[in-house]
Amino acid sequence: MIVAERKPLQQIEAMIEGFEKILIVGCGTCVAVSMAGGEKEVEELAAQLRIKAKLQGKPRTVDEITVTRQCDKEYLEPLAKYLDEYDAVISTACGAGVQFLAERYEGRIVLPALNTLFIGVTEGPGVWSQRCIACADCMLDQTGGICPMTICAKNLSNGPCGGTNAGKCEVDGEKDCAWTLIYRRMEKLGRLEYLKKIQPPRDYSLTTKPGRHTHEAFRQSQQEEE
Repeated sequence: MIVAERKPLQQIEAMIEGFEKILIVGCGTCVAVSMAGGEKEVEELAAQLRIKAKLQGKPRTVDEITVTRQCDKEYLEPLAKYLDEYDAVISTACGAGVQFLAERYEGRIVLPALNTLFIGVTEGPGVWSQRCIACADCMLDQTGGICPMTICAKNLSNGPCGGTNAGKCEVDGEKDCAWTLIYRRMEKLGRLEYLKKIQPPRDYSLTTKPGRHTHEAFRQSQQEEE
């Protein structure tokens, strides 16, 4: 899931300075799970902005709506009947959702309420950790399901480096060395022989930005139509 956190209220207020009618659009998927941009968080942000405006004597209307996802066109279509009524839109989606909303309604001012952090997992209530950098060349089959591209501070595909000390990372002594974790996992799985294989240099052309992917089934249908 994509993990995000809300920007400071002061920063959001600065973005909407001069706008009187604001619509906050929430996203009910990833950022809702990470308690940053779902319906509850949208209501909270709207209430804070209203209170601030009232205390400062500013004329401001703040409305809110939450869609299932902001990264799919079908969920953005219903917004069309509302957006003309507002001076600016605040999106509580991840960076992809903000961009997609702004692209779909390019005549509207769309502002981000969140900072997108990473692709991660839930460790416990209110705690998430990064597990993937979307490198487009997954090597988890060689490392026991532990990603060195994400966990290793140096992104080493062959490790450990010479700085590891007692199983800890030289960059941050509080963090476990990714390659120590990999060794222990592979040892437990009885697959240490896989670590003898030298991984080839990373093909960074696979992560050329911006990325674009078409599912094979749809690629074939498009070719047939052409």
